[in-house]
Amino acid sequence: MAKTSVINIRTEAETKKQIENLFSRFGISVSDAVNIFFHQSLMQGGLPFQMQLLKPNPETIAAIEDVNNNRNMSRTFDSVDELMKDLNA
Repeated sequence: MAKTSVINIRTEAETKKQIENLFSRFGISVSDAVNIFFHQSLMQGGLPFQMQLLKPNPETIAAIEDVNNNRNMSRTFDSVDELMKDLNA
């Protein structure tokens, strides 16, 4: 089937450069990648990947809140080994 329809996509210049470099490593163009995405979407009957918001676990949320509120930030370490010992204690 001939490809005769055109779609224009706007993105940041750096994103375009990075995505062109990535896809070229697979030997495909951005246009090829978009067509693969379209065909996969049609085969799946929707987006060919799960969309979700990453939600940190409660321990991570508490640590983020501590940092944002400058709590538990008074300890310093002289070396990575010292930090790792403390983390594994």
